[in-house]
Amino acid sequence: MSIVKQAASQMGLSDEVGALLRDDMTPRAAVQALLDAGESQAALQLLARLLPKRYAVAWLCQCARGEELPVEERAGASLAENWARDPSEANRRAAFEFANAGEYESLGAWIAASAGWADGSLAPAKQETPVPPPEHLTAVAAVAAINMLAALVAEKFSARRIEFIKRAMDLLGQPGSASGAAVKPA
Repeated sequence: MSIVKQAASQMGLSDEVGALLRDDMTPRAAVQALLDAGESQAALQLLARLLPKRYAVAWLCQCARGEELPVEERAGASLAENWARDPSEANRRAAFEFANAGEYESLGAWIAASAGWADGSLAPAKQETPVPPPEHLTAVAAVAAINMLAALVAEKFSARRIEFIKRAMDLLGQPGSASGAAVKPA
């Protein structure tokens, strides 16, 4: 199974959407094919899963930086950005704890969750037995956060979501490249 098809499966894309993807597609070509077919939600899901986790988190932070956000939302983005710059366990745990404390109800909590779910353990800090997050959880958080960012201007939701997706397309490599910068889901 190709990397693109594996990522589509992990993100739960429908069979109809999956039929638009070919095994020989580069990640960038696959995301573009979904955009061209008007499947922006599926394109977002696939993009988020194909990006390496640090790239996905950094992309979210870049998108959030361009928005007027309340202090709490910026705090979550700041914690995620700290992890993207220095993916230490302390930075990941801080983002994870922020997202948990916010009960995943705000944009800031979802941005923080993207970093908090990137590696480490989902178990409480004092628990000795680690509970590693499933590999696609950072992508799930990224999709939620991008949709929430796009919804900040409800009447432009679709256009904003597509613009956010396009900001990350270069992270998938150049059109027609055999590998691209970030073809291996991480």
